[in-house]
Amino acid sequence: MDGASFLHDHEASDGEGGGDTEMMQQETAPVPALSKKTKQPKECFLIKPKETSEDATKTRKRRKKKITDVLAKSEPKPGTPEDLQKLMKDYFSSNRSVIELEELNLPDSCFLKANDLTHSLSSYLKEICPKWVKLRKNHSEKKSVLMLIICGSAIRALELIRSMTAFRGDSKVMKLFAKHIKVQEQVKLLEKRVVHLGVGTPGRIKELIKQGGLNLNPLKFLVFDWNWRDQKLRRMMDIPEIRKEVFELLEMGVFSLCKSESLKLGLF
Repeated sequence: MDGASFLHDHEASDGEGGGDTEMMQQETAPVPALSKKTKQPKECFLIKPKETSEDATKTRKRRKKKITDVLAKSEPKPGTPEDLQKLMKDYFSSNRSVIELEELNLPDSCFLKANDLTHSLSSYLKEICPKWVKLRKNHSEKKSVLMLIICGSAIRALELIRSMTAFRGDSKVMKLFAKHIKVQEQVKLLEKRVVHLGVGTPGRIKELIKQGGLNLNPLKFLVFDWNWRDQKLRRMMDIPEIRKEVFELLEMGVFSLCKSESLKLGLF
């Protein structure tokens, strides 16, 4: 704006006396040099914020790629028993001795065939448990289930219950999650009737065991909803809180049942 004001002053001086003009020229002679100086910082100032904002945007984009885009682009690999064993070792290594860690190793025989990503839930359950109808008919023990399916949320549990209609038949299925259902209500239901299938979250299942509402001894199948990813592309075992609760649940009798070979583990 200094350059513009200089021109305005110069034009005004033309209409006045010659002496004034000379004075004005003398006074304003150094102004063009000053205006150049003032323009330079202004230009720099205008360019710099653009560069920094663009850089920041690029950095943000790069960060996002690290979190989700890599997962989105990578081919989904089905979970394996080795994946579970490795996660267990990583989780318990901070507070267990080498000998204790070795004791946590589960025998290969306790793992069922894992889902190769071609199955629906019903077709997978039919494959790992072809004698389900017979098992279900022989089950009469209350406060227990024959099969537990563990997932990361109540919404996912409802989806799984809907998607296994072809497998479950006349089986009694129970929702074992915290959303809108009190623990005491679930304990009472388990005491009252025979339930064959439980679908829910590790936190609530853990709580039911603590309160004596659920006995794991008759349990024959424990299936993890392993490969499913949420909107953020996370599997249930990618979420630290869920992972912690799963391993705490495994310590509540699951390890010993697996080693005695009365319980089988599946990764859906």
